[in-house]
Amino acid sequence: MDYNSEKKDIQRRMERALEVLFREFNGLRTGRASVSLLEPITVDAYNQQMPMDQVGNIGTPEPRMLTVQVWDKGLVSSVEKAIRESDLGLNPASDGQLVRIPIPPLNEERRVEITKIAGKYAEETRVALRNVRRHAMDEMKKAEKDGDISKDEHHDYDGEIQEITDEFVKKVDEALFNKEQEIMQV
Repeated sequence: MDYNSEKKDIQRRMERALEVLFREFNGLRTGRASVSLLEPITVDAYNQQMPMDQVGNIGTPEPRMLTVQVWDKGLVSSVEKAIRESDLGLNPASDGQLVRIPIPPLNEERRVEITKIAGKYAEETRVALRNVRRHAMDEMKKAEKDGDISKDEHHDYDGEIQEITDEFVKKVDEALFNKEQEIMQV
């Protein structure tokens, strides 16, 4: 058993879980315009669903304004419809091929709700990290049982795996704290 490659695999899988968390956080509306807010939205274009950034340029000309410069004039109404139906509470208005999306300020109740959603995403990521840890610990037990590693090596590896897990959980907690600050900022 090559512990170094196993360790790299653990870190890679935990990094992936963290990347998913950051993507989820980017999709949460904070009252400030962010291009990542519109990226997950798909538009009905040419008889198929296409990502928003494949039908136009998304921009943030002001802190509370998003724009989509739609490339095909025939898709402007589809872009508007997709934004309206996205559950983000946004109301787009078109000006030729430019769709303007004002970002309304969040009320206190909505901020608390979004904070809870962020907390849920963070907890899901912690669970994913613990699952990676558990899988690695099971592999170590099996390796010891098969005689590939000694009991001492197993103990040392378990400690290292726990340190890696703690490091990633700390990153999740920091990311959640920062996101909560961003959401609650008026």
